[in-house]
Amino acid sequence: MNNEVGIMDNSRMENLMEKVVNLAKRRGFVFPSSEIYEGLASTWDYGPLGVLLKNNVKQAWWKTIIQMRDDVVGLDAAILMNKKVWEASGHTQNFADLLVECKSCHKRFRKDHIGETCPNCGKKEFTEDRQFNLMFKTFMGPVEDETSSIFLRPETAQGIFVNFKNVLNTSRKKLPFGIAQIGKAFRNEITPGNFTFRTREFEQMELEWFCKPDEADSWYEYWANERYRWYEKLGINKDNLRKRNHGKDELAHYAKSATDIEYQFPFGWSELEGIANRTDFDLKQHQELSKKELMYFDDETKEKYLPYIIEPSAGADRATLAFLVDAYEEVIGNKTETAHERTEGEVVLHLHPSLAPIKVAILPLMKKEPLQNLAKEINSMLKEIWFCDYDETGSIGRRYRRQDEVGTPFCVTIDFESIENKTVTIRDRDSLVQERVTIKELDQVLKNKLNI
Repeated sequence: MNNEVGIMDNSRMENLMEKVVNLAKRRGFVFPSSEIYEGLASTWDYGPLGVLLKNNVKQAWWKTIIQMRDDVVGLDAAILMNKKVWEASGHTQNFADLLVECKSCHKRFRKDHIGETCPNCGKKEFTEDRQFNLMFKTFMGPVEDETSSIFLRPETAQGIFVNFKNVLNTSRKKLPFGIAQIGKAFRNEITPGNFTFRTREFEQMELEWFCKPDEADSWYEYWANERYRWYEKLGINKDNLRKRNHGKDELAHYAKSATDIEYQFPFGWSELEGIANRTDFDLKQHQELSKKELMYFDDETKEKYLPYIIEPSAGADRATLAFLVDAYEEVIGNKTETAHERTEGEVVLHLHPSLAPIKVAILPLMKKEPLQNLAKEINSMLKEIWFCDYDETGSIGRRYRRQDEVGTPFCVTIDFESIENKTVTIRDRDSLVQERVTIKELDQVLKNKLNI
């Protein structure tokens, strides 16, 4: 984040979460779902800019995890799966939170999310706690009975595990290698909240890394470090990022060890991504219940064994929210630069160029035909490469501020000099520096500046 005089550091901004939520609604990043019907608790719709931002987050993950590596392949498994999958994984037995109910107002809460008093009414009397399974249950086919009941998947990982042999046989990969996917998951959370951080419908970005059992510990450390660096590389302030190792009392039933990558949101340190050493638990469970062999044959040692699995599991929605919060800055007082003056209350999103929803804004200086015609030609040229925004309404200063507010890295301004000598001005969102370049070299200059 920019810590220059006149700009308030994000970590010290009051009501930051409220400001981000308001910006998200006002500028079309995130809307409350079903809003015209008074909404549906903890469900959100990504608007025109939000869907671009979230897609860019997912593309950045996909590029890093799959495209740039020769040892990871992709998968897109079905949301609906055989019930036995969740029996083998332990979800039907262990995927539950402790639930209590206030005897006064009858609101229900996760036991670990409340103190001695009810968060709703302040009374101190609760029922005995009971197990509450977090999976959404539905029915397949025309008859709604137990024989036709199935679950919406609570995680994407199991789709990878049950396809391990299919992928192994068709891709001809050798250990160590990974299978990755991005997909929707559903959890009937008792206490969702904090905007898009904890919701009942969300998107996961998961890698399952299969390796030799005696190499699992070193790969676990490798992936914890790699995933931490990914957030740093994409612009997250390292002061707001940390790794936290799980204590033995926190570990999931399948995990030997686990590390969370956490971000300091306005509501506190919270998990962005978890890296777990799942051992051979999952393959062993599915092999036992399905009676299908899931062993790996090692050509070098001539051994057969179940691989260990290292799982980096990230939330696309949480990552998107973290990038949005971390990029947010609000001007306090005037900040004068050679090319522009920012004034009190202006908002700038310093999103990494690869994540910014709009890469380039095309701005004719005035709504006059020769400028508009040339600007539209340039817009047509550049949008073949990037998402661009053509804007001719309002003063040029106001249009700059509109683009700053949604994180557009560069604005291209077309003026009367552009008509005469075929040059345009490129304005940098962060430095406010303006540079004159020829239209002929514009795309290459922007490519170099965006560096994506």
